[in-house]
Amino acid sequence: MKILYDHQIFTSQIYGGISRYFFELIKYFKNDDEIECELSLKYSNNYYLKKSNSLSYTSFLENFSFRGKHRLLSILNKKVSKKYISKGDYDIFHPTYYDPYFLSYLNNKPFVLTIHDMIHEIYPEMFPLKDETSKRKKLLAQKATKIIAVSENTKKDIIRFFSIDTNKIEIIYHGTPFNTKGGSNNKVDIDLPKKYILFVGSRSGYKNFNLFVEAITPLLVKDNELKLVCVGGGNFKEIENEKFKRLNIINKIYQYSVNDDILTYLYKKAVAFIFPSLYEGFGIPILEAFSCGCPVIASNTSSLPEVAGDAAVYFDPTDKLSMLNSIQKVIYNDELKKQLINKGIERVKEFTWEKTAEKTKMLYEEIL
Repeated sequence: MKILYDHQIFTSQIYGGISRYFFELIKYFKNDDEIECELSLKYSNNYYLKKSNSLSYTSFLENFSFRGKHRLLSILNKKVSKKYISKGDYDIFHPTYYDPYFLSYLNNKPFVLTIHDMIHEIYPEMFPLKDETSKRKKLLAQKATKIIAVSENTKKDIIRFFSIDTNKIEIIYHGTPFNTKGGSNNKVDIDLPKKYILFVGSRSGYKNFNLFVEAITPLLVKDNELKLVCVGGGNFKEIENEKFKRLNIINKIYQYSVNDDILTYLYKKAVAFIFPSLYEGFGIPILEAFSCGCPVIASNTSSLPEVAGDAAVYFDPTDKLSMLNSIQKVIYNDELKKQLINKGIERVKEFTWEKTAEKTKMLYEEIL
């Protein structure tokens, strides 16, 4: 059985949960004698691909930044993918994102679509009017042989918005991003505050960062030692810094862009990880925190309770007081923190990339 994956997500992402997901699948299948997989890609700067010795590709002008770079990379890789797909030397095609460019080249070959979330459908106002992600996703969902949903919540949303037959959708969870020991304990060369809560990821739109900051401002002002560390999302914008100054917390918030090794260290040293998103298709950072022994405080919405189970304390992400009370409840209670850490370490054992890959393999075999 031969599976062909395309270039899409490895063109658009350097870091990110979706490229990590496909990288882990490919890495696992490379060691499985019963399945062969290929990646239709020529150029990429993806962080995860750099960790593999079995995938052939070339980095793309890594040290240069110019207007149109991503578009050029996409054009080059799409051309390569079209050749691979047209050749037909595979049993199942598995696109890595929602561009339907491949439909006219498949020649009736089956394809599997993984849908990671329904954010564009639930919060369309948070995206540009010209954004075609939802339209493309719906088209591919209708035409796909099978759909993988990364959570029960995502499956329900797919059915609600796209009217897809429930039997066409298989729920397959993601695996644990880090090993359960939480990686290296070596101190990293980064100037960290001694006591901090951690926020990870983009800070825009449905990630709910602005309300989160407003909610914890009284806590940051009251507790002289407590800081907020933000990872990813790029440097703070001028409008963000202006807000921090207005709230009198400009010296209480830090931002870092780090690799997985340093991120592991940040989770391990944090007082708690806060996940205030309004919506998540799965919520990989929860597993990251669990695997590093970091207490989790999260929104009570979408897939987050499904993934975290009883190993997290929850809040209403639209209610600042609910958020503040839940955070205070955890970070000043050593016994509760210990309970959450222990529950998280057990909970994360339920999610492995081996399980993800084996269930995906079973889905492929079912198609054939």
